[in-house]
Amino acid sequence: MSFLTLITQRQSVRKYSERPVEKEKLLQCIEALRLSPSACNSQPWIVIAVDDPGTVSQMSTCASDIVMNKFALQAKAWVVLVIEPPNFTSWIGGKLKDRNFPLMDIGIAANIFCMQATELGLGTCMIGWFNERKVKEHLKIPKRKRIALLIAVGYSADGYKLRSKIRKSMNEMCHWNKY
Repeated sequence: MSFLTLITQRQSVRKYSERPVEKEKLLQCIEALRLSPSACNSQPWIVIAVDDPGTVSQMSTCASDIVMNKFALQAKAWVVLVIEPPNFTSWIGGKLKDRNFPLMDIGIAANIFCMQATELGLGTCMIGWFNERKVKEHLKIPKRKRIALLIAVGYSADGYKLRSKIRKSMNEMCHWNKY
């Protein structure tokens, strides 16, 4: 599969089948994330993979509420990305340039995880709206830590169709040699 085909197929899946996610596939996705680039090779993340059915259910509840993310209740696995302090070089560079390199790095790593999952036939959805306090409680994450995002993982439900990507035109989003 070409890279552009893979990008076209990667979408946020919001309807999952009952099929469980194989641990081997989760490990492949985590390995892809592990190999992700990061500022000064800081790797400012801890990954918590959740595949125990009881804990998956707890995580699904943390990710859904009255208004948002009802589909999260169908996820068969979760990946939690916890922000860790960057190494000294990345930290000092972030201070000098007023950049949050750890969040950029985690965004790259999460995307690589999701692209690998797509190649393996899995569906994913990155979620930023969740009950962080409860997630920390369920997963024994220290209170002082912050969670960057959750990734719901599962197989797309039968009949879940690939949506057309609605994006800005090349002329709207790309300028050459000046703004």
